[in-house]
Amino acid sequence: FTFTKEEMNKFWAKNAQLNRPMSPHITIYKWSVPMMMSITHRGTGVGLSGAISAVALAALVLPGSYPYYLDMIHSLYLGPCLIALAKFGIAFPVSFHTLNGVRHLYWDIGKGFKIPQVYKTGYTVIGLSILTSAALMFI
Repeated sequence: FTFTKEEMNKFWAKNAQLNRPMSPHITIYKWSVPMMMSITHRGTGVGLSGAISAVALAALVLPGSYPYYLDMIHSLYLGPCLIALAKFGIAFPVSFHTLNGVRHLYWDIGKGFKIPQVYKTGYTVIGLSILTSAALMFI
């Protein structure tokens, strides 16, 4: 099914007259916990994949070994606060993505789809992710 140029022009003129956006955009939706959880889950997945790939590539192409780079980081004297913040920054995406993945597996068996349950499990994942990341930060 194809449109002629005239039909397409009518379509865009009508949308412009009605002040419609070209396509639905995130700004037209009211933010919600499920929306935020979905976006964050995808973002942490992409970020973790990229980070693991970058570390693996660096391990292959950079000279020296792991202890050399670990000593180099220790020599920076970053201080305990910055190190703890870095540990939390590494632990949170792993914790969140893992726990939210378990939440998705729960959905895969057909449970937890009622709106109150979606919000409850969402807040549970956020809380447990923060607690788990804080615990891992002290290791």
